[in-house]
Amino acid sequence: MRPRPTLQGAWWPRPLIGLLLLAGVVWWAPLDALTDAFEAIDVGVALSALGIGLATTVLCAARWWTVARGTGLCLPWSRAVGDYYRAVFLNAVLPSGVLGDVHRAIDHGRYAGDVPRGVRAVVLERMAGQVVLAAAGAVALFVLPAASTGPGVITVAVWAGVAGLLAMVVACAPRFGRRSDALWWRVLRETARDVRNGLCTRTTGPAVLVLSVAALAGHVTLFVVAARAAGVTEPVGVLLPPAVAALIAMSVPAGVGGWGPREAVTALVFGAVGLGASVGLTVSVVYGLLALVAALPGGVVFLWRLLRVEDRQVGGEPLDQRREQVPPLDGRGA
Repeated sequence: MRPRPTLQGAWWPRPLIGLLLLAGVVWWAPLDALTDAFEAIDVGVALSALGIGLATTVLCAARWWTVARGTGLCLPWSRAVGDYYRAVFLNAVLPSGVLGDVHRAIDHGRYAGDVPRGVRAVVLERMAGQVVLAAAGAVALFVLPAASTGPGVITVAVWAGVAGLLAMVVACAPRFGRRSDALWWRVLRETARDVRNGLCTRTTGPAVLVLSVAALAGHVTLFVVAARAAGVTEPVGVLLPPAVAALIAMSVPAGVGGWGPREAVTALVFGAVGLGASVGLTVSVVYGLLALVAALPGGVVFLWRLLRVEDRQVGGEPLDQRREQVPPLDGRGA
């Protein structure tokens, strides 16, 4: 009997859809829109991207550190920054755009001694940023109704529904969870507790909100830098709706590093505001290249940690056997 197909092979249609969308946009756009994007990047623009990427990554790492510490997990500050940089790099070069966060969640869970809670902390941290982005997108939809087409309005609606569902979980789980000893009720109760402690206390709530808004401002700043490098001289206020729409499109788990949906939506929105769809494509390509430049330090972190692990395994016992000799730590890990 043949084994039944699993969902593990179902990941490939999403990046394929994104790449097909990118290919369609490139086929439709004039060649100058692409060549101008590569010519727009010089050393000064690349250094600006590195600086903005450092600021936004540190802000996002601080958000993750706040959520993880709020849920009771051990997460040193230096590890938070390094792991977040590595996740940003992996998200930029691997399909779907979320595999870096998956690696970050599992790796931190193993380090802290609680993989399920480590995964929940990363999900909550990412969700906080996406909710703030969805709120900004909702404002952009009122400012620019044409931006409601495409994945923007879908993403806003999905994250609004997720926020409402989580609010219901936080309100109802403590009450009904006491009536059942089922495993799914215990998981639900633990999730609700992590939501309250990681996002909704007097300390974590304002901190996560401020860090999310600041990180979003960093991403928008990088978009404005890309627009200026592409020769767009419109005021920043005119560029805000296209920037938010592009970031929302990048959050759709399709393509590689946001390529495809971002270009389609940015071209559409630039055309809606009268700046020209081909100009929007150029700006989007410049932004994508600058985002990749900003993520390059994460590649350095990835290689350094990979080589360090290999060095620890060369010339001695396997790493797993060494760890068996270490006395077990308490529930929170190191």
